[in-house]
Amino acid sequence: MSSHFPLLIQGGMGIAVSDWKLARSVSVAGHLGVVSGTALDSVMVRRLQLGDPGGHTRRALAHYPVPTVADSILDRYFIEGGKPANQRFIQTPMGCIAPSGNLLNLLVASNFVEVHLAREGHSGPVGVNYMEKIQAPLLASIYGSMLAGVDYVLVGAGIPRALPGLLDRLADGLPVDMRLDVKGASGDDHHECRFDPEEAMHGAAPTLERPMFLAIVSSHILATMLATKIDVPADGFIIEAPVAGGHNAPPRGRLQLSEAGEPVYGERDVPDMAAIRDLGLPFWLAGGYDDADQVREALELGATGVQVGTPFAFCEESGFDSDVKRRVLELSSNGTATVYTDPVASPSGYPFKVTDLEGTLSDPGVYAERQRERCELGYLRTAYQKDDGRLGWRCPAEPVEDYVRKGGNDDDAIGRKCLCNALLANVGLGQVQRGGATEKALFTSGDMVARVERFLQPGETSYTAAEVIERLVPSS
Repeated sequence: MSSHFPLLIQGGMGIAVSDWKLARSVSVAGHLGVVSGTALDSVMVRRLQLGDPGGHTRRALAHYPVPTVADSILDRYFIEGGKPANQRFIQTPMGCIAPSGNLLNLLVASNFVEVHLAREGHSGPVGVNYMEKIQAPLLASIYGSMLAGVDYVLVGAGIPRALPGLLDRLADGLPVDMRLDVKGASGDDHHECRFDPEEAMHGAAPTLERPMFLAIVSSHILATMLATKIDVPADGFIIEAPVAGGHNAPPRGRLQLSEAGEPVYGERDVPDMAAIRDLGLPFWLAGGYDDADQVREALELGATGVQVGTPFAFCEESGFDSDVKRRVLELSSNGTATVYTDPVASPSGYPFKVTDLEGTLSDPGVYAERQRERCELGYLRTAYQKDDGRLGWRCPAEPVEDYVRKGGNDDDAIGRKCLCNALLANVGLGQVQRGGATEKALFTSGDMVARVERFLQPGETSYTAAEVIERLVPSS
């Protein structure tokens, strides 16, 4: 890999918002395009069930190094011409500590497909973004991206102590273990996710290029720990401010809410830039960057560059529904685009930024009408230990009676939204519920959504990733 670090990192957003098309566009321009690694198994199989428009998934699967696996995926999920609109998607198996062969194949292959397509036809760098909170599929997903030659692995929403060292072992084709966070487990209880590259490859595992590892953090304290207190340190950091979109770190200390019900961030949540610089590792600042002057200020603080999400989220190449992008740009132009930091929306427990948009789950009336259904995706489930020592899985967004039966507190279920289904609906992959209704969307963005109209050229109603980059790169 080149020692040259990118100035701009395009944020890894939602489920398939930062898909291969967006990442490729940014990488072609010489910056770091990043695909979202969340739920790629569901994304791949749903694209196939829609008939694989453009043939992109099938083209990538033709390059998968285990052809029998690629063929089995196509045989099981591809529907020529696409499924009827009122027909439910076939679900993927849910993640667990010991995934089935089918799930293992889907995880590795889907991450390979997305990264392969993002890397196709150019030599620019490509990254993939994961949530540490989603542990069960993580090792297999990372390996799939490495098979496709990913250059950077970015991980947030958790403390990824083990991952830099695990990348070394995966690159050498060696099996890896990662401790699973389990509610109710004691210090003597050990539950681990295990992944063996040879099992995924159905034979000898190749030696792979080890990608750079960037931890997404919000504090200098966590950055210092990941740089100095673990056996294999992170290679760099993305320092994310609360104004950034998606999942945010909660405020340090006791949670306080404003009159509007949003988490209150204070001085304790401002990272010590001098301490971060002293680590001597590359770092990028994230949250609120929308012009070249701001990027220049970040560089003057010692940053290698900046990570930008929201402006890319609403460009032509992003995976968001095109009508939604048009509506948001109109609201931004009118000065009425708003974002709310919801402390309880996400089953993960992390504050989640929600774009206020009529007809989506941001509308309390729409949220109230949705019937909670049995969890079928499970990405944001948490593991808990049963009385007999076995593992169970629960999510505060599932039916309340199910959650409580599994030992959850019913108060924790209030206001929780099924992000797994909602975020798939954001990109045209919404499930048909058993009652016949299609899952409603819930769009996320950073505070910058109020200003994304700045990227529009006069007389235009949309803008491209290249136009975002042009506005952000300082003149030499």
